[in-house]
Amino acid sequence: MKIDLHTHILPREWPDLDAKYGYTGFVRLEHYQPCCARMMIGKRAFREITDNVWEPTRRLEEMDRAGVTMQVLSTVPVMFSYWAKPADALDLSRRLNDHIAEVVRDHPTRFVGLATIPLQDPGLAAQELERCVNELGLRGAQIGTHVDANAHFGRIDTLNLDNASLQPVWSAAEQLGAAIFVHPWDMLGKERMPKYWLPWLVGMPAETSLAICSMMFGGVFDRFPKLRVAFAHGGGAFPITAGRIEHGFSVRPDLCATDNATSPRNYLAHDDTPARFYVDSLVHDPDALGLLIKLFGARRVALGSDYPFPLGEAHPGELIESMKDVSSKEQTQLLSETAREFLGV
Repeated sequence: MKIDLHTHILPREWPDLDAKYGYTGFVRLEHYQPCCARMMIGKRAFREITDNVWEPTRRLEEMDRAGVTMQVLSTVPVMFSYWAKPADALDLSRRLNDHIAEVVRDHPTRFVGLATIPLQDPGLAAQELERCVNELGLRGAQIGTHVDANAHFGRIDTLNLDNASLQPVWSAAEQLGAAIFVHPWDMLGKERMPKYWLPWLVGMPAETSLAICSMMFGGVFDRFPKLRVAFAHGGGAFPITAGRIEHGFSVRPDLCATDNATSPRNYLAHDDTPARFYVDSLVHDPDALGLLIKLFGARRVALGSDYPFPLGEAHPGELIESMKDVSSKEQTQLLSETAREFLGV
């Protein structure tokens, strides 16, 4: 069995949101030929996509060829729209969440779903998470690594995941037993990365590490001990810099331990106890995957492919299956059982 924790989906169509909400910046699909579309933001083409993004039948065919038993569906992160007015972001979230729930209902043995929620208004986000879990049967939510709030007031307040305003979201997720999957959406320092696809190659890993450190140093995991959180792309840059982060905490507690006295090392695997949070397996390198298993434990590493995008793993699970020093029991854990535990399925 293979459960792919990290896949993205969109509806085939939705209204012109710029016109609907009365201001610009939202994504629209431009279907320019059969089975192909452009994700457009204004006049800018954000990404070319094909029908495996929106067509469940095509998706199921590709899953069967790759031997994937089940996919966890979440929206494309550019759709988060945290910069939008909260009511509009909620309306868009509901549209996307209803679509994912419909796909899951049509194919309940092949798909499970994660919601998107308007984090720029944590109260609305918590309400939508409750609706998605209790009414739609989704397993939790995919969220971004940070929130750009208040853009509609002419300013942008960038909030990291330790921000106190997000407490209602963590509280709701813990009470609902909802899984939280953290995915980067707008890259740190992108203005310095105009070439070489560096926002995706450098910025995304940095974003994910920033999110992990914010939640650790901010004490989020300690305040919400039952909260289940996973981070995309193998935790980004965090695993290879975990030693530096731990050392910095030890030598400069006056700077690092201002909000939480728990050592970063305590959140990683130790004494046969797995790590406090999860990561997916999308690292494209056997040594990197070996490091993840060592740092987090197999019970905290889940198959994730980033289907159907080019930075993903073309044959989901191939890297895990290639690891000669990973036992068959651990392979089973990585390919399906960790995702089961994270999702509560």
